[in-house]
Amino acid sequence: MPSKLLSDIVAQEQIIFLAYTGSLTQDLIGAMTNALEQESEEGRIGQSESINIYTVFIEMSQNIMNYAAALGESNQRKSEGIIVVGITKDNASYYIQSQNAIFKKDKEKIEPRLIEISELDREGLRKLYRERRRSGQNTHEKGGGIGFLEIAKRCESFSYNFSEQDNDKYLFELTALIKRKQKETTL
Repeated sequence: MPSKLLSDIVAQEQIIFLAYTGSLTQDLIGAMTNALEQESEEGRIGQSESINIYTVFIEMSQNIMNYAAALGESNQRKSEGIIVVGITKDNASYYIQSQNAIFKKDKEKIEPRLIEISELDREGLRKLYRERRRSGQNTHEKGGGIGFLEIAKRCESFSYNFSEQDNDKYLFELTALIKRKQKETTL
């Protein structure tokens, strides 16, 4: 699924479970995760897919919090962005999409890791994930290490895009697709 603005998603009449734009906090991420859990409990999201959706949603939200380029008072980062969770129009997949502005220096850290991850098959992802977990490399620091691996191993595909906004900022868009399991019907 190519990256799209929220207005494009709505215009295509895709089902949206959750859409948020603005500043993110840990409390707000928790509340949105509760809303997604409610969708699962009501049967709108399959139980087996819900864990993958929660994990990807949380990782994308954390990325917005860690890399947002908006500056507030006293020049501290404000974690502003957009995050959307829904079902593709063909009902084949759930999608989680995030968008936020990032600084060029963050893009230069993130992009090589995304390229590396996107070139791996399932076994390669598992192997690299295990290596990074064991080594502690990139597990608790900003830089697109273990979080992007977590996203990639939980989805059927992911895509990303960087669009230059000005000399020092880029719009970073990340989309993950999680295959829906088809419910069996009985006659």
